[in-house]
Amino acid sequence: MSKLTEQVRADLTTAMKARDAEKTSTLRMLQSAFKYAQIESGHELGDDEALAVIRKSVKQRQDSIEQFTKGNRPELADKEQREMDILKTYMPPELSDAELESGLREIVASTGAQSKKDMGKVMKEATARYKGRVDGKKIQEIVSRLLP
Repeated sequence: MSKLTEQVRADLTTAMKARDAEKTSTLRMLQSAFKYAQIESGHELGDDEALAVIRKSVKQRQDSIEQFTKGNRPELADKEQREMDILKTYMPPELSDAELESGLREIVASTGAQSKKDMGKVMKEATARYKGRVDGKKIQEIVSRLLP
């Protein structure tokens, strides 16, 4: 069993003892997602696979927040935001915009990208390098700004 899934299990026990209902339900949902992924893959999840499950759950929360905000349901958007904040504690820290931009400048230089036509090469390299640490939309936004 991966360190990440063990950490979630331990935190769930702590949240249950502290009677923290919101954290308990969020971590139970996450454990359930781990179990589904484990059954689907046919083996115990490693840290990378567990992180992918967490990343997917965070993305689902972001989408829900957008929908609830559009639907004028701020109370539901707040609930999703709190769940997303709990899930993000298990993810590696995100890069700042300045760190990301300097890294993307390096990638643009190393791939020899000259224009927007070369954006695919840069995006492929950038998503591989920053997987799980930066949202793909943010990478795309900065790359399109960097390339003429």
